[in-house]
Amino acid sequence: MNKIIKVKNLKKIYKIQKKQNWLRSMFWPGFDNLCAVNDISFDINKGESVALLGPNGAGKTTTLKMLTGLMPPTSGDITIMGFIPFERDYNFLHKIALVMGNKNGLSWDLSANQSFLLLKTIYGLTDKESDNSISNLAEIMEVADCLDRPIRKLSLGQRLKMELIAAIIHSPEILFLDEPTIGLDVVAKKNIRDFLKKVNREQNSTIILTSHDMDDIEDVCERVIVINHGAIIFDGSIEKLLNNYRDKKYITFIFKEPVSEDSLKSYGKIIDKKTLSYKFEIPATDQSKLITRITENFSVDDIDITHVPLDEIMTDMFKAKQ
Repeated sequence: MNKIIKVKNLKKIYKIQKKQNWLRSMFWPGFDNLCAVNDISFDINKGESVALLGPNGAGKTTTLKMLTGLMPPTSGDITIMGFIPFERDYNFLHKIALVMGNKNGLSWDLSANQSFLLLKTIYGLTDKESDNSISNLAEIMEVADCLDRPIRKLSLGQRLKMELIAAIIHSPEILFLDEPTIGLDVVAKKNIRDFLKKVNREQNSTIILTSHDMDDIEDVCERVIVINHGAIIFDGSIEKLLNNYRDKKYITFIFKEPVSEDSLKSYGKIIDKKTLSYKFEIPATDQSKLITRITENFSVDDIDITHVPLDEIMTDMFKAKQ
């Protein structure tokens, strides 16, 4: 396998000023050490789609910033395609892209096309290269009719799509994404996910993604690195992570007519209910038994069976490590 990202014993420590009265702070300031990333190591192969997961303050965004060269590590080593990120070599920057869902990279007063023209010059692209890239990406992202509008007049979803086009206009080998679908509606999120999967599949681009939206992770990424308190607590495929929780199932029954909750309590643990539906949490071994009992005694219109949601698995992992 072609390992293009190598991280070894990476650590980041911040100096945080102690809270004390103003006089002492002015003349005798004190500082505490905050370890945001604590001695982590991992490798990523070319073409992989990898999620960095963790609760707020776990160290994932700090890790992403060190990988992209926005900040140097306190100690440890990072090499990406043979480059040291924080040296900010032009050839390195030409091979990566960073999109942060809560940051604006494009000027609000310029149109997308005007910003793309600037990027074409920065990356040394020919007219043909940039025109083909922009037209193809805009068509895929369904924003071709918005390219000449000022960014400030676009919707949040349209702006993020323009940010993504700007990020990959130069066909980077590695795409770093920090909360790429934050604040978007369901349709816009799906379009972004489909786009990222297409880029990963057709261009063999490596994707490193952080997100609090578990649907982003399950839909886009094949591998998960879970970070908590600055340390890696899991590194493997999503399938492997889910397999650890295969002994529990969620079954939702949609009934043809209203059913009282009291009449269903004896069948299992009810964790959610709506007008015509009830969701049960059961051991996987009881799945067939529950379905048989419910369908024999009630008029069922549909049944939905799911595994434990990824966000619930994450919550369980973080609680276990506290």
